[in-house]
Amino acid sequence: MSLRLILKATAPALVLAAISLVHSVPAAAAGDPARGQTLGYTCLGCHGIDTYKNVYPTFSVPRLRGQHENYLVTALKAYRNGERSHGTMHAQASSLSDQDIDDIAAYLSGQAVAHDANAKAVGKVPALATSTCQTCHGPVGVPDAANQQVGAATLAGQHADYLVFALKSYRNGSRKNGLMQPFAAQLTPADIQALATFYSQQKPALQTVPLKEGKSK
Repeated sequence: MSLRLILKATAPALVLAAISLVHSVPAAAAGDPARGQTLGYTCLGCHGIDTYKNVYPTFSVPRLRGQHENYLVTALKAYRNGERSHGTMHAQASSLSDQDIDDIAAYLSGQAVAHDANAKAVGKVPALATSTCQTCHGPVGVPDAANQQVGAATLAGQHADYLVFALKSYRNGSRKNGLMQPFAAQLTPADIQALATFYSQQKPALQTVPLKEGKSK
């Protein structure tokens, strides 16, 4: 059976899993962005520079401004508890309380990119983007409110090489996620590159947090 037939067959299960998560995961606590800016000023040493690269492996540090808060909270907690493997991020997150994480997420997010159910895609749309990915991430990589609640990421305008790294991490198990791991496990390198390129081109896009915000603290 081809990859696309497998994913088409499993898409309803992914939808049901996402719906069940919406009803089982409580909404994140409201964060204080002013306190988050004070706590998170060191984040901008990497995330405030649009061309900054992680090394070993090499990929662009992700853009965070416009990412919705629940995703950032989910990601920071995953780095804190080891569900995401990254030495620097684990070290940064390990001492943070839940409230610290909520506050930092509120600051880094800023004004979240808004979901538009009628958004028009830029460029050629990979078949997987419409058959599977849009279930959680929307037509152009911006999830709706229900999927934001359970931490589905905004992908629009994210660095393509970071998206490649993220999908490979789900595929190899260094990122733990019950929905993304089985999906990514079936992707070929060509599938991953096509999806990463597509979502990196979409609008409205994620942005880099301005470095000057850290210098003001």
